[in-house]
Amino acid sequence: MRDRMDRDFAEPLDVEALARAAGMSAGHLSRQFRQAHGESPYSYLMTRRIERGMALLRLGRMSVTDICFEVGCSSLGTFSTRFTELVGVPPSVYRQQAALATVGLPACVAKQVTRPVRNREARPVARA
Repeated sequence: MRDRMDRDFAEPLDVEALARAAGMSAGHLSRQFRQAHGESPYSYLMTRRIERGMALLRLGRMSVTDICFEVGCSSLGTFSTRFTELVGVPPSVYRQQAALATVGLPACVAKQVTRPVRNREARPVARA
């Protein structure tokens, strides 16, 4: 299940569809997934989407709205809210900060050092 979410994060995945594919109820899938991975399937999927969104923001070639839809979110509001919860700053602020913080780093290293924090652990960044 986790591999599918990692691979198909931009697809319209929901717990019901994932459960059907696994041959179990949505409730059972959610309980088993949370037990194995420490978070709900939805939370894990959104983290993957935000992580990919972070990478696209670092490239700076697409608008936040285009990135939202590219990573599989259907609502800019949901994407921005979840992004801010995980990263600590809105997508537009992240784009500015990440451009400076990752200058000269290979993409694989930039991805590792900027990986989002799960379970609402990000602390808001104080603004000047």
